[in-house]
Formats: sequence, C-alpha cells, structure tokens
Amino acid sequence: MAELILHPEVQEKIHCELDMAVKEGSLAALTDAGVAKLPYLQAVVKETLRVHPPGPLLSWARLSTSDVQLDNGMVIPANTTAMVNMWAITHDPNVWEDPLEFKPERFIEADVDVRGNDLRLAPFGAGRRVCPGKKLGLVTVTLWVAKLVHRFKWNQDVDHPVDLSEVLKLSCEMKYPLHAVAVQRK
Repeated sequence: MAELILHPEVQEKIHCELDMAVKEGSLAALTDAGVAKLPYLQAVVKETLRVHPPGPLLSWARLSTSDVQLDNGMVIPANTTAMVNMWAITHDPNVWEDPLEFKPERFIEADVDVRGNDLRLAPFGAGRRVCPGKKLGLVTVTLWVAKLVHRFKWNQDVDHPVDLSEVLKLSCEMKYPLHAVAVQRK
C-alpha cells in the first residue's frame, strides 16, 4: 500500500484493470480466483515482494563442515554459517534492471514465479524448506490489495509522509506505521 501511495500511476493502473474486469463481467465479485486473472495486480504484488522481501535472510542456513574452496578463489572456513540473502539478490543490478526502482511492468514482460521455482525472486524460500503458507499468503495479500484499491483511492497523509525505512525483526517490517488517506471511489 505504501508503494501504491508513492506511485499513484501504478494505483491508477490497478483501478483501471479492476474496473475493466468488473465491467466486462469477468469479475462479478472480488474473489481469490478472480484476482488471480488480473496480470497487472499480480505484477504489483511480485514487484512489492522483490523490493521489500518479507524475509530478506532466508532460513536456508547451512553450516560448512570443512573448508570449502569456491571457483572465485574465496575460501569458506569450516564451521561457517551461510545464509541466502534474498534482499541482495532482489536488489542486484546483475539480476534486475534498475533494481532500486518500483516497476511492476518488469513482471508483465518477464514471467517470474515467486513460489520458489525461480531463485531470482523466492521470498518464501524454495525446495524442501519452502514456506508452507506461501499460497495462502499470496492469495490473501493479493485479494486484500484488490479490495482496498477497488473501493478506495489511497493518498499520502501530509502530516505523516510515507517513510519506506525498514527494520528487520522476525520479518522485515516498515520502521514507521503507514498513515494514509482513503477516499471512496464511485
């Protein structure tokens, strides 16, 4: 929601996509099955997970049992804990063009699976230790965003500007609460 407030043009594209789907009858009601058919909304959720991975340090921690020589000459000493830094991957300019920019269109142009099949964007992990709630999380967040954006236009609260600073706790969270002004749409 914070990114949609900071990028009103993105919010407007979601409004148009939702309005068109309802008008054409392909979306009689906002349901999880219905919003799954909205490509721009899906792209916005993926881009949000890329820019703000909820778990930037994935729990794929491994402990080296002996010294390991890498191809680039580096040595990982025995008893070193290694973790996947998803934040670094999702912000790597060698992986993503303009990685610091919020651009949902990148996911319209390239089909990237966020469920752990494409390691460029695996906010829920991958393999045997993938998050068991990934499908529920994706469906729930996408449906909530669709309902909130379909009903309201979201604006910045001038007394409390959006601050995207984050803090790492159990997951990565906004450091300061989001304050917004919701204006009901017609």
